[in-house]
Amino acid sequence: MNRKLTLILLILIVLASACGVPAQPTIEESPSATATSWTLSATSTGTFTPTITASSTLTLTPTITLTPTETATPTITPTPTFAFPTVTVNAQAHCRYGPATAYLHAADLYPGDTGSVRGRYQNSKWLHVKFDKLDYFCWVAPSVVDVVGDITTLYYAEVNLPGPSRLYKPPQNVRAVRTGDMVTISWKMVNMTDDDDRGYMLDMFVCQNGHYLWFPVSLATRTETSYTVKDEAGCPLQSGGKLYAVEKHGYTNPVDIPWPVP
Repeated sequence: MNRKLTLILLILIVLASACGVPAQPTIEESPSATATSWTLSATSTGTFTPTITASSTLTLTPTITLTPTETATPTITPTPTFAFPTVTVNAQAHCRYGPATAYLHAADLYPGDTGSVRGRYQNSKWLHVKFDKLDYFCWVAPSVVDVVGDITTLYYAEVNLPGPSRLYKPPQNVRAVRTGDMVTISWKMVNMTDDDDRGYMLDMFVCQNGHYLWFPVSLATRTETSYTVKDEAGCPLQSGGKLYAVEKHGYTNPVDIPWPVP
């Protein structure tokens, strides 16, 4: 039996050598005296092969530093303030509600009174003035004031009459009759008290000597109920006008004059 075991071991050793594999198990004889004490011990000679573990590579992400964009500071250009021409009264005079002597008195003016010119009239040279001593505007003739500044830079101002009257109605039965170059306007008298009575005003445009003229006229009392004016042919625009009754507080609504064609 021991001979067979020994033979098998020898065959295994030979086979292992033929395969090029080193014989790993060795047979050691036990130092015992008898062959029946053979013990097979396998001794493993291992070769350590290190395992390489790939380590991740740290990729640095650059920090982006933002450069602030400069915002331009706008330059403010001041808008020049318009300087109204100024006036100083050089003689005692009236300031009126319209740009002619035909209009109602608005205030008394005295030498040395000052103000600023806010407008002018397109059909006359009168000035629309805010006097320092008054809280309203009125019209003044340029001959009674000394002006500092250029009035041609001013806009034309509208005429805003006080009214309409709450006490009196406009004139009635207004007519106009032509005789050649003369036109006579007539109307029915407006009844008002003596204290209120300021007559009438005719605001007309007429043709004289080939010129189209603005022609304002005032009548002093309520009893004056007609007026005759020269009006010729030859102007490109039609003549005409309006009639007001006037009382101390202001004007009635106007009435159109039915103007006869020349």
